[in-house]
Amino acid sequence: MANEKTTTKAAVPQAGMMRVIAPLAGWFIPGLGHFIQRRWVRGLLILLSVGVMFFCGLGMQGKVYSLNVGDLLDMLGFVGDFGNGLFYFAARSMDWGGGAVFRATADYGTKYLVCAGLLNFIAAIDAHHIAIGKKQ
Repeated sequence: MANEKTTTKAAVPQAGMMRVIAPLAGWFIPGLGHFIQRRWVRGLLILLSVGVMFFCGLGMQGKVYSLNVGDLLDMLGFVGDFGNGLFYFAARSMDWGGGAVFRATADYGTKYLVCAGLLNFIAAIDAHHIAIGKKQ
């Protein structure tokens, strides 16, 4: 009986940590929140979806937003781009997507970048729901 209580108590903090770690890891590296929970196919699909959308957006010369508190649309674009996690930080550090949008394809590329970040936010929330047992 004592072994059952210690096993249960030891399992609870592990599950509690996963509630925090899974969404943060999934945000920082797309799909990682699912990989650490052994959801291999879902994690791979998320990594490919977010990665392809992000790099297609950069290939179309889309704009990567930086933090700008002056314009509401720029703030919303920043939130969307920030959702890309490590991809966002790599793009900002290498000065990718810093040019002005002059062509229609660049405007579409900007939308791809923002949508990739929003998709990654949704995937991180999904990883959280799996970690708390709300979803299989």
